[in-house]
Amino acid sequence: MQLEFRKLILIGLLAFLVMTLFQRWTVFQQERLAETTPASDSVKLDEEIPQTPESVAQPPESDAVPTSDAGEVAEGEKVRVKTDLIIAEIDLNGGDITKLDLLKHPVSVNTPEQPFELLKQGGTDIFIAQSGLIGKQDRQYPNHKTQYRAEKLDYELEPGTDEIKVKLNWKSPDNVTYNKVYTFRRDDYRLDVDFEIDNRSSAQWQGYLYAQFQRSDVQTEQFGFFGTPTYKGGVIYEPVEKYQKIDFGDIENNKLNLTTDTGWVGMLQHYFVGVWLPQNQGPFQFYSKSINRGGQPLYNIGYKTTTPLSIPAKAQATLNSQAYIGTKEQDRLKAQNVDGLILTVDYGWLTVIASPMFWVMNEIYKLVKNWGFVIVIVTILLKLLFFPLSAASYKSMAKMKKFQPRLMTLRERYGDDKQKLNMEMMKLYKQEKINPMGGCLPILVQIPVFIALYWVLLESVELRQAPFIGWIKDLSLKDPFYVLPVLYGASMFVMQKLNPAPIDPMQQRIMMALPLVFTVLFLWFPAGLVLYWLVNNLLSMAQQWYITRKYA
Repeated sequence: MQLEFRKLILIGLLAFLVMTLFQRWTVFQQERLAETTPASDSVKLDEEIPQTPESVAQPPESDAVPTSDAGEVAEGEKVRVKTDLIIAEIDLNGGDITKLDLLKHPVSVNTPEQPFELLKQGGTDIFIAQSGLIGKQDRQYPNHKTQYRAEKLDYELEPGTDEIKVKLNWKSPDNVTYNKVYTFRRDDYRLDVDFEIDNRSSAQWQGYLYAQFQRSDVQTEQFGFFGTPTYKGGVIYEPVEKYQKIDFGDIENNKLNLTTDTGWVGMLQHYFVGVWLPQNQGPFQFYSKSINRGGQPLYNIGYKTTTPLSIPAKAQATLNSQAYIGTKEQDRLKAQNVDGLILTVDYGWLTVIASPMFWVMNEIYKLVKNWGFVIVIVTILLKLLFFPLSAASYKSMAKMKKFQPRLMTLRERYGDDKQKLNMEMMKLYKQEKINPMGGCLPILVQIPVFIALYWVLLESVELRQAPFIGWIKDLSLKDPFYVLPVLYGASMFVMQKLNPAPIDPMQQRIMMALPLVFTVLFLWFPAGLVLYWLVNNLLSMAQQWYITRKYA
């Protein structure tokens, strides 16, 4: 029974290594074959946005754009907006956010002056926020291909003020004036996108609002469990099915076509998220669509209103929308008071364990102000929590080691008769009251907690670029000098010496090779995760040494 269980463990470890190597090779191939064709605007509006039966208006022709008045910006220029958290660029050709830098989150600890670019346009890596209006064919509406005008090109949040309003203007040939108004706020990644409509025509105005994210699928270097990339793609939340992922494959197949009274829709990536938050009265249609632009696939996911807004002649009204575009900091997400938004911090099927675990870690961080020490403290707390199980495990292994000479004698006596050998071993276990599974089953109970902690370390933006001590400047990246992986391998080797050795010589050789194998594997793991396993091993060694000495 013991031999079979050891074989099962070895098979599992080998499968783990094969899966890791295969998935890293898959990622390498995807990066190698990524498209490099530059984008070009050659797609029609109705190919980008699913149309309702009466929503078939096309982008305005160039001769419909009013001439620029004094103080207004020429075609193709960008409006720059700077707050305490972000620097955004709004392209007047479409009125969309085509660039958004996160000032509090640099690209790396080595380049603190270079903010992380979340939204971007140009090249193959595209991620932009688009919005506009659509309606009946006999009118022209401002959409993400309309040429807007603005009063100035540069806005900055001044001391003592809490918000910036950026107003873009476009006037249609049928005498309807549109203002697209962005509102950015201090210490907030949430922003308003409102369409103010002044119907100066002699007929009733009707229209719909849409808002979407458009992005390309470019591989990143962020790796998750078993070496796979962390999730990047569409997400939605609605009252019935709750939180759902709509990946690029689903978008390619136009999977999403959902009508709901409330919820949100967006794009997710490691540490960061962009979501559209519908504000007007529902119902809303959540949609996704893929397009091909200049040979490069682009993926749209968004929403549009399904009930038209009606504005009488000579009257005004506003269509509202909001977006959250920024980090997945959990305190910020909770402060938005939006159902399901916290689920964008994706701990997977172990969320029920990982979420309270992060809460504990965050509370400890408020006291120690160092995420590395938080990991050490949490590891100790988990070790104390599972002390009875670990003690039972090490007690069983200590007994196994004590009777190792007798097991070797049985092997020498019945080496050619496996059935007889197993029968005699089971007889010895029963006689000495040894449970050969006792050293393994308690560990299995702890595995979900360990995996949950892994996801907390991997997915929490709070640990991104978090320093520990000395040479470790970023716990979310690998140890630059590989000190922690080497120490981990050494600790694993010592632990094997404290355990009873396998009887089978082949298994002995494989077990002796595992510290080296896992040292090499952990060279690329986040330093925070390796720190956890190292501290856990050191605590286990101390506990195991004490129990083994007690029962020797």
